[in-house]
Amino acid sequence: MAASKSRLGRGLGGLIASAASSKSPTAQAAAKSLGNLASGAGNPSPPPPTPGFEEITVSKIEASPYQARREIQAEHLTELAESIKSEGLLQPIVVRKLKTGHYELIAGERRWRAYQVLKIKTIPSRIVEASNASAAALGLIENLQREGLNPIEEAYGFASLIRDFDLTQEQAADRVGKSRASVANTLRLLALDAELQGYVSKGILSFGHAKVLLGIENAEERAVIARRVIEDGFSVRATEKLVQEKKAGGSGGKKSTQKGGTPAEFAAIAGIEKKLTSHLGARVALKHTPKKGQIVIQYAGNDDLQRILDKLGVEA
Repeated sequence: MAASKSRLGRGLGGLIASAASSKSPTAQAAAKSLGNLASGAGNPSPPPPTPGFEEITVSKIEASPYQARREIQAEHLTELAESIKSEGLLQPIVVRKLKTGHYELIAGERRWRAYQVLKIKTIPSRIVEASNASAAALGLIENLQREGLNPIEEAYGFASLIRDFDLTQEQAADRVGKSRASVANTLRLLALDAELQGYVSKGILSFGHAKVLLGIENAEERAVIARRVIEDGFSVRATEKLVQEKKAGGSGGKKSTQKGGTPAEFAAIAGIEKKLTSHLGARVALKHTPKKGQIVIQYAGNDDLQRILDKLGVEA
């Protein structure tokens, strides 16, 4: 039986091998070796010196302009740095050489940044030849395989491939080993306004919630419903029902306003929530009545709480 077409399994090695097929024997050897690393074959310890493998000065490496990951949590970087300090680097980063003599990172940004935290001067690196499009696809695959991007980062990564390299959705999907439908659904998230994208990227709203909310065309109404979904902890199914009621003009839409308030008052409250959310970098819900109210600030873990307290000028 013919071998089935592999998807993510071909990973970095497969794409680099494709990019380097017409290049020098050195590039082909590097691609083959990297393919073994990407598939997990062989010993996970650093490989013996081979063409294309070098210890490169950390300061001579530049971040990729196609990097999809928008933020790296400090605690995760610290954990990785401690692991590298204790066990060493189990897999080299992947770079390509620039005309300036420096190197552009293709895969391994977290490892590279961990080395900067540890103040180690050189890092084991695999040097490959890759086009701009291949470098962008490889970096996206690296993030998808090693530590999942959040849905918004994925969406921007796919959009970058399509926009910067004039690819169709199907071509972009094939490069990263995803189905065209999966890429299309992820790209739809870019239709959300910045506030809702922030909720999705922080995990406050799930990908499923976001897809349902896209059924509301008006951005302001969509934001109102999203806040209610978060505040009341609605499941995706409950959110679907709420959106259906809203679109049908039923009670679901009416419940999304502050009790006893006018549309103008609610719009003012929504504006205050948006400003507080932007100022604190955290989801803020304002529960208001003329006599009393509450301000609810959501945070993700101890570090995020400390950041918010610092922002507020409160000593813990």
